Amino acid sequence: MKINNKIANAVIAVVALFSTGCSSSFLDEELTTSYSTQYFETEEGLESLAISLYGHIRWLFAYGWSYPMTLYGVDEFGIGTDGVNEMWNTYDYRLAATSSGPANYTDNADLWDELYYGIASANTLIASLDKITDESKQKRIKAMAYFLRGFNFYKLTAQYGWCVLQTEPANGVIRSFKKSSPEECWAQTISDLRTAYETFEGEDFYYGKGMTWTKATAAHYLAKALLFRASERNDSWNSSYKSADLQEALACCNYVISARSLEADYNDLYNNWTGVDCDIEKSDEILMAATWNDDYANTGGRFGNNTSTIFSPQFSNFASTTTNRGAATGGKDFQRLRPTEYTYAVFDHVNDARLWKSFKTVYGANLLSSPPTKSDGTEVELGEPAVVFILNTQDDHTYDNFTFGAARYQEDANFVDVAGRLPDWTPGERQTQYGETTFSGKPGQAVLNSWILYQNGTYVGNNFGSTATSSYGSWQSNMFCGVCKSLCGQLESNSGYADYTGDYSARDVTIARVGDTYLMRAEIYVRLGDYSSAMNDLNVIRRRGAWKEGENRSYQIDGTKGFENNTSFYSSYSDQYENWNLNMNTYYLSNPDLEVTTASTEDAMTLTSFPSNLPAVDEAIMTKLGVTSDYDRALNFILNERTRELLGEYQRWETLSRTGTLIKRAKAFNPDVVNITEGKSELRPIPQSFIDSMLHEDGTNLSDDEKAEWQNPGY
Repeated sequence: MKINNKIANAVIAVVALFSTGCSSSFLDEELTTSYSTQYFETEEGLESLAISLYGHIRWLFAYGWSYPMTLYGVDEFGIGTDGVNEMWNTYDYRLAATSSGPANYTDNADLWDELYYGIASANTLIASLDKITDESKQKRIKAMAYFLRGFNFYKLTAQYGWCVLQTEPANGVIRSFKKSSPEECWAQTISDLRTAYETFEGEDFYYGKGMTWTKATAAHYLAKALLFRASERNDSWNSSYKSADLQEALACCNYVISARSLEADYNDLYNNWTGVDCDIEKSDEILMAATWNDDYANTGGRFGNNTSTIFSPQFSNFASTTTNRGAATGGKDFQRLRPTEYTYAVFDHVNDARLWKSFKTVYGANLLSSPPTKSDGTEVELGEPAVVFILNTQDDHTYDNFTFGAARYQEDANFVDVAGRLPDWTPGERQTQYGETTFSGKPGQAVLNSWILYQNGTYVGNNFGSTATSSYGSWQSNMFCGVCKSLCGQLESNSGYADYTGDYSARDVTIARVGDTYLMRAEIYVRLGDYSSAMNDLNVIRRRGAWKEGENRSYQIDGTKGFENNTSFYSSYSDQYENWNLNMNTYYLSNPDLEVTTASTEDAMTLTSFPSNLPAVDEAIMTKLGVTSDYDRALNFILNERTRELLGEYQRWETLSRTGTLIKRAKAFNPDVVNITEGKSELRPIPQSFIDSMLHEDGTNLSDDEKAEWQNPGY
């Protein structure tokens, strides 16, 4: 968003004020910045600090810090070949160690340290509100400061179970702290967010729609904090809060849903991204976003958006075609997050359009220095499907006799589209969102690299590709069908140099949206015993996720389309872009017995009873988990629906930890969680670097026993 330049300047000012150096030469240098702590005695300085709060949240999506602590170690994602943050999925001893990984490893102190940086800025603002004479400005800045502090306390308490409640500006270096209980931490979090909710003046998009924090933003997170306090992780002490918390959370959700609206098409949440400040970045559904633009010099670096690089398979390695990765293909292929069998199986593959709008299932051959040969002896052509992912179901036996995999590693791979179920990929004849599917007219077409979920009734989705030792069949598969919701056609370096080595995306990252509010409200209704109202909210989300009347089920689009507006780059690489992004999926290949149709599936996606008689995919999951009571079935159905709606949106770990389902669901569906431990893994370790830095008030060191009292159980 365009506010980014203001954010960048505000962040630069704040960093300039608080940066320090270690060398004697630094101390001898003449001060060249015009900023000093006196800057925050002025309205201009305080407003700059307030605007910098928006920039602060960017770090959540920089250097890959976002995904290990939110998406690893749960039911949804395993590890691709790149195991840089393996310990967050396996729960091994390195989670509690300091500096236990390579340069881009996520240390457990990263979140802790950075959240307190934002809290310090918020504390300065709150303590200085009386210096702002403009009443409207003072109110806006007060709401922003309390919201950011509450949001950061929320993140800390959700991850670590408790935190240090620093609510005053620090005077010098503090080394002695009070350990706050979870009850105290949730009370402070809720108080801050409630103040923000009461202070924001409605839906005033002062800094631009799609990014400005508003009353609805505060209401959403206040509801989330109240629901967390009332949830299973806090059952040892929260009984006196539950009833009032659920009622207040319900009122907050009601406000959000009345004040803001859902997008009609799931594509308009992520896939119809066409460039900086495009329509979907200004969606009324977005309640909070970390914002970027194409000013890479100011918004890259420490705050660069790396989200587009982590969900894709390692196509440049296994594809056996010469492929560049980067802007024209929508991202790098760092293969950090490999979906589990559960993640594919939880969708209705016929009726739920969200499956086909969340995953990229066809990649074209876009650059052939020496065309490889397919299993039928013909050479691969530019622009033909070179990688296809078949999302079939366990009871499908159509493809049992083929050998699937990457031609580079599974040299006997021989999949052939016998029935001609791949859509037309003729140049100039792309699939469109509305209208019937047109097929290629090439039955018997061989495909160089092919992947499948099930053969002979057995899950084989993790058996293809290569590990670092050039073997396959392990959990480290680098060939998998990846989530496409964050792909970006404007991926460049932080120097602004437009090339394929850049890691940084120009896209905003949605942190909160109204779809989540509906699912929270459904859960609140379940906890209140009102299953009918819960079903109504679930049906709103499910009907939005259905195929619409007239919609072409073979059509696919993602944020790679933004490449068309990458004016510095498109003219040089337009052929690669066109040949790679074929605007089609494998819907009919994956549902081989389904006749072509453009009928709506809203009726099929609508629940008619809840929590009894759930859809077949959910009943299978209930059986696997062994849950039978109405409450447990309803709660786990909502967790399934959260996967379908919010997959890859950086909140799964806290949701499962909050609801007391982390251990059971992770063990049931994620084979990587080999060291997950009940009574330990529901909380993150308190950073040892923080504990080791503490002193008594008299300046003496803590004993080993005293340090141990600060650490969470089991670490």
